[in-house]
Amino acid sequence: MTIVSTTKQILLTGIAGFLISSSLASAQDCTPKHQFATVEAGTLTVAVTTYAPHSFIDDSGAMKGIDGDIAAEFAKRECLKVKAVAVDPAAAIQYVLSGQADITTGDWYRTAERAKVMSLSAPLYTDQMGIYSKEDFKKVSDLEGKQVGTVQGYLWVADLKTLLGDSLKLYPNSVNMQQDLKSGRIDVAVDGYSTGVVAAQKGALGDIKVNVATSDDRVKASKEAAQAAFPYSLKAKELGVALDAGIAEMHADGTIVTILKSYGLDGTAAETGAPRLVE
Repeated sequence: MTIVSTTKQILLTGIAGFLISSSLASAQDCTPKHQFATVEAGTLTVAVTTYAPHSFIDDSGAMKGIDGDIAAEFAKRECLKVKAVAVDPAAAIQYVLSGQADITTGDWYRTAERAKVMSLSAPLYTDQMGIYSKEDFKKVSDLEGKQVGTVQGYLWVADLKTLLGDSLKLYPNSVNMQQDLKSGRIDVAVDGYSTGVVAAQKGALGDIKVNVATSDDRVKASKEAAQAAFPYSLKAKELGVALDAGIAEMHADGTIVTILKSYGLDGTAAETGAPRLVE
């Protein structure tokens, strides 16, 4: 071996050692704010549903969406890696209950029924009631005297049925309702505001405008929209403490507003009010 090659080897070994020590120092520099156990040590395992803009996995395999970005920021602040597992919405809750995931993403409502079997984090944002129309309607009163469509299962359905009677048409999904609105078979539609923002971004709504419904005493969901949360195991009490603290911090420093706006929303959904459960 020549002196030159020996010198080169020493230099390369020194550089490698420096990089390894730098990496270890960087890892040690991250101090978690809380101590809690996770399904896999050092990792936040997330059951990710596909429900844009709240939850999805992008082409690179990264967890994205409003919920996904909040969860990723929480993991970063607690010095955790993220393991995203794509799941069907019907299986997501079971993934958490069975201990295969720490939390799940997908605009999960804080409901009294769900709270019986699992814990729910502090509110992330509200799922606002949206009004879709060519006329740029914003008020519940704008719906009166019109043919109105909405999707089954939302919190506002019962109140709208009382208010509009036979003028309200129920749809199994947003796509069918949007098609009827564009074709003029209904005059106005009521759906989740975030769903409409995504549809508009994709050019699926044409000249239809989407607005957050203004508060109206006759439709409770326009005043108190459902709050979204991260579901987690009843046994994971320390995780829950960390989640609630992290979410409170992200509300206070504007992180959640910034994330909402990055998906085209106006940020007002971050104004969740006190935690509550949908009965």
